[in-house]
Amino acid sequence: MTLSYQPKLLIVDDEKNIRRTLRMVLSEENLAMTDCGSAEEALRLMREDPADVMLLDIKLPGMDGIKLLEKIRKDWPGTEVIMISGHGTIQDAVGSTRLGAYDFLEKPLDRDRVILSVRNCLGKLSLSQQLAQFQNTQDEHYQMVGNSKVMRGLFDEIRKVAPTSGRVLITGESGTGKELVAWAVHKLSKRHEKAFVKVNCAAIPAELIESELFGYERGAFTGANARKKGQFELADDGTLFLDEVGDMSLTAQAKVLRVLQTGELSHVGGESTIKVDVRIIAATNKDLGKAVENGEFRDDLFYRLNVIPIHCTPLAERLEDVPALVAKFVAEFCEQNGFKCKLVEPEVLKILSLYSWPGNVRELKNVTERMVIMSGDSIRAEDLPGQITPQTGKVDVNRFDGMSLKDVREEVEKEFIRSRLFEFGWNITKTAQVLGIERTNLHKKIKQLGIRRDDEVGQKM
Repeated sequence: MTLSYQPKLLIVDDEKNIRRTLRMVLSEENLAMTDCGSAEEALRLMREDPADVMLLDIKLPGMDGIKLLEKIRKDWPGTEVIMISGHGTIQDAVGSTRLGAYDFLEKPLDRDRVILSVRNCLGKLSLSQQLAQFQNTQDEHYQMVGNSKVMRGLFDEIRKVAPTSGRVLITGESGTGKELVAWAVHKLSKRHEKAFVKVNCAAIPAELIESELFGYERGAFTGANARKKGQFELADDGTLFLDEVGDMSLTAQAKVLRVLQTGELSHVGGESTIKVDVRIIAATNKDLGKAVENGEFRDDLFYRLNVIPIHCTPLAERLEDVPALVAKFVAEFCEQNGFKCKLVEPEVLKILSLYSWPGNVRELKNVTERMVIMSGDSIRAEDLPGQITPQTGKVDVNRFDGMSLKDVREEVEKEFIRSRLFEFGWNITKTAQVLGIERTNLHKKIKQLGIRRDDEVGQKM
């Protein structure tokens, strides 16, 4: 495990021979080393170029090592400090550790112990760096973009909800960014340093959902060769995101409700109870109120989950955010593919901002990736996929007279999906890919909208 740069070591000891010996001992550790004989000089060096690791003697002329340690922990918290002393006591060692020292070494110094302690410090720094890089990647992946009135209202809701302990139910069509909202709530919550665990309830077979959520004991069923923790346990002290919660079986719903009521669970095949402290954020593209009426979803669980409802608006209702989303995706995909960032011509943005986006932001992201890969130095109108032309955004509004906005959206969505299905010979995988939605969601759309294979393709928009 190595750092992405040459780490810096500062040795602070008033004995010149000790400083020289430490330099020799650590000469093969690929360190940029500096040394000095006082705390005052160490502070000057830290202000000029902070060290990653410091070997610090307790007994120094002027300011002693303990006071310097206090200042280092306050002003340079990223620096790891290893205390050394020729007159050390247990009290000194305990006191240094409480102040944040990584280790305490006594003189005469043991060569192997010094090397091991410094290497351990560097390993800790490397892990911190990797975690920060991963976190930045995650944050970039989950970044929400938009300056429309709708998005500003959504951001305000998230800021109010996140610091509380209230359960959140996020609703909205597939591809509208429900997972991004869940991540934002988690990152702005008091649990942001703990785990964010996602479970896609629609992707797990009904017979496996319980063992996935609650874990199982060895021998609980065929193939259970070892004890396994469930997602609730993995999310302990953090956030559990139940995506597509409306697809959970009634049996699993009852067990989730019990965990929410008692804070306890049992493994499948187990008898003992396990305590968990988890904040639940759930999401669905279904109308759970209707599902409750139809007996498909427990009303008591619905009320438990729906403490704070947040709705993700379809992209078609915030088309002014399309240019900003395109800019983000173009930069992202250019970087991924090693391209110089491409210019998007105004005509392209105009056409994209007229399109109805039945697959929402996910479809826009897929379309943008395709344009980035297939275009030249800039993205032009001819780089747009076949289903998106200057005409796709132009709808004959007269045919929708007397219909509600919801009915119009469903009619347009049905017509568009049906035309794509016929275009690709009812190849579900290909059609879902072009629409920018999951295959399971396309199957649901076909069923919900009543699209049949023997239908004729409707009039195009």
